[in-house]
This record gives sequence, structure tokens and C-alpha cells, in this order.
Amino acid sequence: MAKKRPTAAPSHLRAATARWWQSVCDDYQLEAHHVRLLTLAAEAWDRTQQAREILAKQGLTFSDRFDQPRARPEVAIERDSRLAFLRVLRELGLDVEEPAAPRIPSVRGNANLRRV
Repeated sequence: MAKKRPTAAPSHLRAATARWWQSVCDDYQLEAHHVRLLTLAAEAWDRTQQAREILAKQGLTFSDRFDQPRARPEVAIERDSRLAFLRVLRELGLDVEEPAAPRIPSVRGNANLRRV
């Protein structure tokens, strides 16, 4: 019995991320739990990009009430989201490029996923 493939990326993803999500679904045979993990990776990527956009506009630091420089909360959001993205990709064992960004070295190891 053929497995039902996702027909479209989740609507809340950015356009570039949705295209990436769809290309991974097209290239790999994913079980339902893999699709959920892929969605988490895509959401983490989008969150990383949101934080980067804010940091590009507002800088890495702000002055607190004592006029001391402090890291903006988006610095931690970017870092944590980037790590979440990488961990989910490693968990999936995918050897794919990230959406609209330089390639991060892949981690191979999940022999259960096969290219279509």
C-alpha cells in the first residue's frame, strides 16, 4: 500500500522555507513522524531568520536602565533556533541544503530514509 505524501507545506512557513520543505518531501520517503520533524526544522529555520532580521535592524545590543549594554533577546532566539534546526536535521539524517542559506556540513547516519 502506497503511503500518502504531504500535498503542500504548512501555510505558516515563509515562501522559501515552504519550497524547501516541499522539495525534501518530494526527494525522500518520509513517514508521518518524519514530516512532523521536518516541519519543526522549517519552523526553527523561519524563527532564526526572523531573529536575524530584527538584529540587522536593531543591532546586537541595547542599553539597560543603568545604561549598560545588554545582548538583545533575539541573539538567544537566533542561536537556539539554529541549534534546533541542526539537531532536527541530524535526527532525520537528511543530507539536504538549508532553505536559502549557505550549506551547513551534513551529518549522515539515518539509513531508514531513502531518496525517492
